[in-house]
Amino acid sequence: MLKYILTLSRFSNKVKLRSIHSCQHLYCLNMSDEQDKPREKPQEKSSKVQLKTPKGTRDYGPEHTAIRNDVLGRITEVFKRHGAVNIDTPIFELKDVLTGKYGEDSKLIYDLADQGGESLSLRYDLTVPFARYLAMNKIANIKRYQIAKVYRRDNPSITRGRYREFYQCDYDIAGQYDEMIPEAECVFVAAEIMKTLDAGNFKVKVNHRLLLDGLFESCGVPTEKFRTICSSVDKLDKSPWEEVKNEMINEKGLSEEVADKIGTYVQMNGTDELVTALFKDDVLTKSTMAVQGLESMKLFFEYIKVFGIEDLVSFDLSLARGLDYYTGIIYEVVLLDKGQSVGSVAGGGRYDNLVGMFHPKNKTIPCVGISIGVERLFTVIEAKLAKEKQKIRTTEVQVFVAAAQKNLVEHRMTACKDLWNAGVKTEHSYKKNPKLLVQLQHCEENAIPWAVIIGEEEVAKGVVKLRNVTTRQEEEVKRENLVEEVFKRLNIKN
Repeated sequence: MLKYILTLSRFSNKVKLRSIHSCQHLYCLNMSDEQDKPREKPQEKSSKVQLKTPKGTRDYGPEHTAIRNDVLGRITEVFKRHGAVNIDTPIFELKDVLTGKYGEDSKLIYDLADQGGESLSLRYDLTVPFARYLAMNKIANIKRYQIAKVYRRDNPSITRGRYREFYQCDYDIAGQYDEMIPEAECVFVAAEIMKTLDAGNFKVKVNHRLLLDGLFESCGVPTEKFRTICSSVDKLDKSPWEEVKNEMINEKGLSEEVADKIGTYVQMNGTDELVTALFKDDVLTKSTMAVQGLESMKLFFEYIKVFGIEDLVSFDLSLARGLDYYTGIIYEVVLLDKGQSVGSVAGGGRYDNLVGMFHPKNKTIPCVGISIGVERLFTVIEAKLAKEKQKIRTTEVQVFVAAAQKNLVEHRMTACKDLWNAGVKTEHSYKKNPKLLVQLQHCEENAIPWAVIIGEEEVAKGVVKLRNVTTRQEEEVKRENLVEEVFKRLNIKN
């Protein structure tokens, strides 16, 4: 059968019938038509990447880094003052090492793509890696500190200092020691750090896991729900009691009667007087665990009175610390000043069973420690400095070598070499013939205390001028005595 196709004539609106044999001509015609049309350039995909830091992270510029280094330096000095040694562990661990250690927070762990057959995760904190380190190296006694970054897939809040990548500063005591002596020192260390940083008024909240478990037992909470109810109680620092109560009833299956009993206790806080009062509570003292917890808290308050920090400590029954590995005393440091919404800035407690989870013979090594959440402290300190309009020194340069005239770069470089070799923090301009005024302005803007000025006249006389940048007073000293004279002014012993 002869086949026909319909085509629309280019020259008229009439539809014509053409035989299939003329299709070749039609194809050529259509191609010709396409060639007559102006070609559109294909849209090129932009090769530019959107420049931003990942969610929950930040860059640190010179001023922020200077603040951070100062804070970390002060914290390190406190740790060293108490005799701690420094260790470091990998940024990622085997996934099995971290799994099952953090309760409901386990969902916040960053898992990594399979690399060479190993399932890995970024470390969530420094405590679990420390326990793995103890078990793997068969260490029974150590007092260690570690300052490193950890990672949590949390909802970040930059204004509150909550990030997904952040520093922790940990201080831990591992070993078999008498009750509450290491605990009291850990709380003293936390208080010492807060005073050193001068971040504002603070309070150390304390509680005991045995007391909490005994409280749940006395109120009628099933044993298998202790940890999940503990996680609910842990939210009381962020949510009102009614919200927490609804979670216990509607999500975790407690009766309203049991939840109300818990509520009467977890809203209590005070001093050692509250410990004494709870010893007289007929409901609570039916639990052996609760009594053991109260005995420990009584001893703890006796020791912190010796350290003179009892006014900084609050016995708070709402403190739960949701992590599963805590077994004894728990504590948390919170800022009290109005307008500070960063939440807790430090926390810790006793975790006697964690090392045993990794030990080949299930050997337990008692541990207690404190972790300082410095990222939140950075936020508070940065805001405080900004409010006070304090200028932050971003370098530690002590001396600037300046030229008064042209063609003195070699003399400047020689002076710098002598000062560097003597251990003096020194810099000079990288321009061959910089203007003197510009050099002196640089000293003032960067709070460099001393300037060495070299001019043609000084070179001829074999001297240099030492200028106090603050007072602008100048004094000639012999060039050969430059290092010695700088040492005198910087109070450095030769």
